[in-house]
Amino acid sequence: MTALFGTDGVRGRANHVLTPELALSLARAIAMTLVPQGGRVIIGRDTRVSGPMLESSLSAGLTSSGIDVGLAGVIPTPAISYLIKDERADLGIVISASHNPPEDNGIKLFDRDGMKLPESLENRIESALAEPLPAPSRRIGTVSAVEAAATRYAAFISGIIDVDRVDFSGMRLVLDCAYGATGAIAPHVFRHLGATVIPIHAEPDGTRINVDCGATHLQPLAKATRAHHATLGIAFDGDGDRVLLVAPEGDVIDGDRMMGIAASYLSEQGLLSPAAIVATILSNRGLETWLAKRGIAMHRTPVGDRYVSHRMTEEGIQIGGEASGHIIFNDHSPTGDGILTAAKLLEVALHRGTDLPTLAREIPQYPQCARNVPCSSPSELAADARVRDALQSAEEELGAGGRIVLRPSGTQPLLRIMVEAEDAEQCAAVADRMEALLTRLVPSS
Repeated sequence: MTALFGTDGVRGRANHVLTPELALSLARAIAMTLVPQGGRVIIGRDTRVSGPMLESSLSAGLTSSGIDVGLAGVIPTPAISYLIKDERADLGIVISASHNPPEDNGIKLFDRDGMKLPESLENRIESALAEPLPAPSRRIGTVSAVEAAATRYAAFISGIIDVDRVDFSGMRLVLDCAYGATGAIAPHVFRHLGATVIPIHAEPDGTRINVDCGATHLQPLAKATRAHHATLGIAFDGDGDRVLLVAPEGDVIDGDRMMGIAASYLSEQGLLSPAAIVATILSNRGLETWLAKRGIAMHRTPVGDRYVSHRMTEEGIQIGGEASGHIIFNDHSPTGDGILTAAKLLEVALHRGTDLPTLAREIPQYPQCARNVPCSSPSELAADARVRDALQSAEEELGAGGRIVLRPSGTQPLLRIMVEAEDAEQCAAVADRMEALLTRLVPSS
């Protein structure tokens, strides 16, 4: 059986890989594994056209197993993490493929503490899928709307910012909502905090979610930020769990620099205990070196914000995330939250009496090059002896000042390459050679 779960839940082409039948079976397996005695599950989704179809299938599978379902509608992924706890629910499900294109969709699971499920529980669910269906439940669960879900989540985010000490009224912000789940909430939050907001791609259009916009396509935001003479551009992905920032000059503030800004500020205030952050194997060594000079350690995990979150919880660490923009402020939420992250970073800049681009420029970054090679079996390609030999040669060429990460994507049929070096030309050359080799070795279909 092919593994169903990737680094961020179940994901695939809607109605092809991720079918209504699979969603129904998955819901029953979830009920049997995680809530066998009954309970309540909160379901949210992004704007994708396939969302209501999968929502219906999940609801049917859960209610047929005696589980009550609360529908939160179109809402950012981190809002479900918040609502689980606020509603005292037993589980949360988000129907979203995050930054993937519109034809994809996914199913993400959160436990009663609002954290993404560990691999051990996902493995139990996969095992349950292969088992015979249990006897029909004597009770059929109910389906109801979660009252004022979006309003409550927006109030939660707004309440985190100390409006008595900071004033966003001098800011002009361009928000790129990627035609996704943040479109109805993010502009409201930043207007409530006093900023002038120019939203773009904010319509709830599931046919265009993430298409040439949002956190994976920053050019439209950079253009709009310049055109409106804005303080900052803020780009979310389709489900709002990640964010990237764009300066008026076009410079991108990525997740590494956001973590550095937040951690150094908390450390200066004597509020970072322990003095550490959690990042992934992809985070830039420039950040690690910069933090070390300030007495802040950087712990690394595999790629995936759930690995970051679980490590943070285990060690009591407050700040963590990924360079791609999944940032976790563990004092407020156990999962990545794009709206929360942008608001907290702007608050830090105001406390520091400067702007975010200035703070970001203090943090050095080594040259990094990323390449993606489409492949139906990326793990097999990565294990090829010719690839391993080339990888060893590349590492020797880069020396102690560089590194290379080769990994199968956990969300798409891709083998990903990341090269980091002290010299930009060497970085690009090594990445190009690795990409060319891998492309030649991809088996023909």
